[in-house]
Amino acid sequence: MKNRRKSRQREVILKVLRNTDSHPTADWVYEQVKKEVPNISLGTVYRNLRLLTEAGEIMELEFGSTYSRFDGKAHNHYHFCCDVCGRVFDLDMPVIEELEERARQAGGFEISRHRLEFYGRCPDCAGD
Repeated sequence: MKNRRKSRQREVILKVLRNTDSHPTADWVYEQVKKEVPNISLGTVYRNLRLLTEAGEIMELEFGSTYSRFDGKAHNHYHFCCDVCGRVFDLDMPVIEELEERARQAGGFEISRHRLEFYGRCPDCAGD
């Protein structure tokens, strides 16, 4: 993170996010970080999540709900969102770089990244 001093709190938040595949909410991150940094506030967690997102260290995933989810994997990748249970999964598939080129050609846009999500029912919910 450029021009930002390191903080133990931020490092713990980043570690928590990089060690889960669950795409958690800020509240979940807060509960996990409190185990290692008991005196941390929820506001500090939100502030550091914003800083980590702005620095490109993590991704903030907004799915139109009232809260965001966070992903410790900052590289471009795709997600599947279950309509039933609400879980978000990483999809193990190659990023389709030619989508950015097609978008660039379609309107002369300068593309920095793209997001692609798939929706439906996860294997656990599909069996219901």
